[in-house]
Amino acid sequence: MNGEWRPRGLGSMRIESTIGNGASAASGQARTAHVIVLANEKGGSGKTTTAMHVVVSLLKAGQKVAAIDVDSRQKSLSHYIRNRGIWAKKTGAALEMPFIHTIERANGPSVDENEATEFAAFAAAVNAAESSYDFVVVDTPATDSYLMRLAHAMADTLITPLNDSFVDFDVLASIDPESFEITGTSHYAEVVREARRQRRIVEEEETDWIVMRNRVGQFDSRNGRNIAEGLADLAKRLNFRVSDGFSERVIYREMFPRGLTVLDTLHEDTLGAKPNLSHLAARQEVRNLIDGLRLPIDERGKRRAAARAEWVRSSAKPLESNEIVID
Repeated sequence: MNGEWRPRGLGSMRIESTIGNGASAASGQARTAHVIVLANEKGGSGKTTTAMHVVVSLLKAGQKVAAIDVDSRQKSLSHYIRNRGIWAKKTGAALEMPFIHTIERANGPSVDENEATEFAAFAAAVNAAESSYDFVVVDTPATDSYLMRLAHAMADTLITPLNDSFVDFDVLASIDPESFEITGTSHYAEVVREARRQRRIVEEEETDWIVMRNRVGQFDSRNGRNIAEGLADLAKRLNFRVSDGFSERVIYREMFPRGLTVLDTLHEDTLGAKPNLSHLAARQEVRNLIDGLRLPIDERGKRRAAARAEWVRSSAKPLESNEIVID
């Protein structure tokens, strides 16, 4: 594919691609949305679970949220949101729903044509969301691809979930087997570094990169200490922030079929079982993560959230004659 992506300039963003005859695939509008990208070249790190909880957290904060699923093979985030819609309709639960755009996989005979088709779909989704939503959350595949790199280069906030294991640590850096000192950065770390460099050149802004430690053991261990020390060293070299993520809890896996998150109102009708202390602990984990992301949630969004909460509280009551509902 003969294409080029240019990060947004001061106050605006452009996505351009010259495909074959030189036609422009897409041209952007004024940029307003804050873009959050979930990415890791290794599968099973918790990208989609994290993406869904970030989406719902922002919706509950009154923000307008669009989700873009770039993982055209698995479509995990798309399925998660679809399940949420089905469950809300089935139970009548007042579940916040984001706009979701899935980038379908192209299956033509030419690799270049497939890339061009997928790129055009991604460009259209971004351009549509940029001027209409407060946040755009992008879930990426666990593979190196043109669209994956493109998503990295447009990220305002990049979240890389990482299981607390040296198998996953290897995605970022290699280590000495005796001293556990870092001996070099990985392919994925270089992808991120190059994407951030490109963004700085055009925008003079730095992508806020957060490496999120998932499935951290409940008890102190030498392995955990070595990983923590390695991440602290690597954070200085690569300029990212380290955040505690989600523990190994069954509750996160149980919620996918119904599209629920630990931030939703959970009871026997919605969850199918009584919430327990694990649910409360998981909810606090998510809140801690969101606080640590330092996202630009505005006052207008907070007012939307308060208005919606009031609507949910009063929706079960008969409407008084002197009450006025304002959109």
